[in-house]
Amino acid sequence: MMTSSQHQAWLFYMPLAKQAALLKDDLLEPVDQLLEDAQLIELVRHCLGSRSPASTRTGRPSMAPDRLLRCCVLKHLKGWSFRQLARELRCNLIYRQFTHFDAEATPDHTVFSRTFALLSPEVTEKIHQRVVGLARQQGVAKGHKMRTDTTAVESNVHFPTDSTLLGDGIRVLSRSLKRIAAQCKRGALEVVHHGRAVKHRLLEISRAAKSRSEASRQRMRDSYDKLLALTRKVVRQASEVLPRCKSGRLKVVGNLREVEKQAAQLRHFLPLVEKVISQTKQRVWEGNTHVEGKVLSLFEPHTQVIRKGKAHTSLAGWCASTKWSMAS
Repeated sequence: MMTSSQHQAWLFYMPLAKQAALLKDDLLEPVDQLLEDAQLIELVRHCLGSRSPASTRTGRPSMAPDRLLRCCVLKHLKGWSFRQLARELRCNLIYRQFTHFDAEATPDHTVFSRTFALLSPEVTEKIHQRVVGLARQQGVAKGHKMRTDTTAVESNVHFPTDSTLLGDGIRVLSRSLKRIAAQCKRGALEVVHHGRAVKHRLLEISRAAKSRSEASRQRMRDSYDKLLALTRKVVRQASEVLPRCKSGRLKVVGNLREVEKQAAQLRHFLPLVEKVISQTKQRVWEGNTHVEGKVLSLFEPHTQVIRKGKAHTSLAGWCASTKWSMAS
């Protein structure tokens, strides 16, 4: 249930509120005036209300739209994590006043994590457009040019090799298939566990890669053949399950929502695994190590290779680049 943006102050908080109003933050004061815009709050309200038809009237009380917007802005301005945001809101009067929590209890970091995820990219783009429009109205920016800045942070991924990426693909697809099978009628969906076979293939490839002899390379190609065959088998089964789920031909006797959730996981990972299969074939058999749009991680697909050091060194970092845009 969506809560109101009109917050009534506690009676016993009024004396403290007068003293807190004297505390100022040079960075947050102009932002506070900007976030009073009714259209910005309405964009967030509409996003929260579109989760389900009755989300504005029923369910547990959620975070108010103005508080959600202000907490999101504060987190990104300060560069905090969700835990830091929750801790600072509990102990700082300036931040409480900025986010309109005042004397009320502040949410836990898990609430911030789930609620921030509700702001879709489309809504974020509309918020940015509205901010640029306000800047043009007030003569702060013309809004004719777009300046783009890029920052890079280290991705939390293991060392990317084709064999481990294929193993990850088999694991995540098989896991979703098993969870779907658990909600279906017995015998409706049979899922084979390939974990042991995948482990043996990965060990064979790792051992063969230590030698540069032609015999070792052939053993590595043979192991890759077997690993690719296992991956294609799992991909084929996942591709057959999706239309069965969509058409209702899969007999579900358990939690239908869990089946839909795992089907969404399959739709997300299937194109990535197919891309890994393609880039593995090009590298192992064709010798092409510069595949366009190379996948370095199934779980952080935006990760890119950023070479470090001088031109003759072979050091590389696995980083995710983030672009920030600013109108001027």
